[in-house]
Amino acid sequence: MTTTLPEGAEAGAAICGVVCRIPKGWVATYGQVAAMAGLPRRARLVVYVLQHLDPASVVPWHRVVNAKGEVSYTPSRNGSDGVQRRLLEDEGIVFDGRGRFALERYRWLD
Repeated sequence: MTTTLPEGAEAGAAICGVVCRIPKGWVATYGQVAAMAGLPRRARLVVYVLQHLDPASVVPWHRVVNAKGEVSYTPSRNGSDGVQRRLLEDEGIVFDGRGRFALERYRWLD
C-alpha cells in the first residue's frame, strides 16, 4: 500500500487479507469485509484502504461492493468504478438494467 492508514498497517493488512480470500466470481460488501477483518462497523475504512492500494497491487479490490448490490459510483474514484464493473462482468457477475446484481446470489460467505 502506498499510504499510512489511520489505524496502522495491521488494519490494512487485515482488510487486504480478507479481500484476497474472495474467490473469482464472488463479491463481499464493504461492511462484510470490515467485520471479517475484525473491524466491525468500519466499512469506510475498507473503502479508504482499497482506494489507496498501489496500482500494481494484486489485491482483488473489484470484488468489494456496496450493500445494495452495486458498484459505488463517485467522482473521487477517477473512473475505477467503470473498471470495477467490467472486471466483475468478466468474472461472470450479471448486472441488470439499473446497474445492480443479485447480491444474494453472488455474495461470498466464508
